[in-house]
Amino acid sequence: MYFAEGWARWQGLMQQIGVFDHSNTFNQLMVAYSEPHRFYHTTEHIAACLRELELTRNLAESPAEVELALWFHDAVYDVRSHTNELDSAQWAVQFLQHAGDGLTISSEHVYDHILATAHLSSIPEAPTPEVSTDSALVVNIDLTILGQHPAIYNQFEANIRREYQHVSIDLYRQKRREVLQHFLHQPEIFSMMYFRERYERAARQNLEGAISSLS
Repeated sequence: MYFAEGWARWQGLMQQIGVFDHSNTFNQLMVAYSEPHRFYHTTEHIAACLRELELTRNLAESPAEVELALWFHDAVYDVRSHTNELDSAQWAVQFLQHAGDGLTISSEHVYDHILATAHLSSIPEAPTPEVSTDSALVVNIDLTILGQHPAIYNQFEANIRREYQHVSIDLYRQKRREVLQHFLHQPEIFSMMYFRERYERAARQNLEGAISSLS
């Protein structure tokens, strides 16, 4: 996402939700998504998510809450951390808590939507919480990369490897297989019908190919 394009989109969202002091946060987000250790979790990923939202806005109960969650969902990204989603959600809430009395959306909802993108719990035995329609929409949008054309998906895998370049190749292959198999073993990768019909088959083919290449 080019800076000008992102800024215009951000301004429109801020006007919609009643936030007027927001330029510093936008700049901080741009800096965060441009960190040198990021190769996939960048402004390009956010732009892709927002384009997907434009196609599915009618599925959202509160499109503005979904959009803000997408802006923030990877705002904090440290490959050595297990709390990226939590930290990103807390940043979003702090931003909204200082927005003033004109806020028209729920910071709690945005918080929940971002936490829902933690696809793999660090506590395997933890129960899977029920998610709202809008949380599911954020998650499904975030996962659409899995169902893209193989060339795009393969570049995604290459970029993820670059983000974990500090990990030995053998350990990376083992852990990456576990992540991909987690998705492949789900009865349905995409919980919403629109995304299942559009991406499920391609996602499974991509995942199978990636797992095979990691063996």
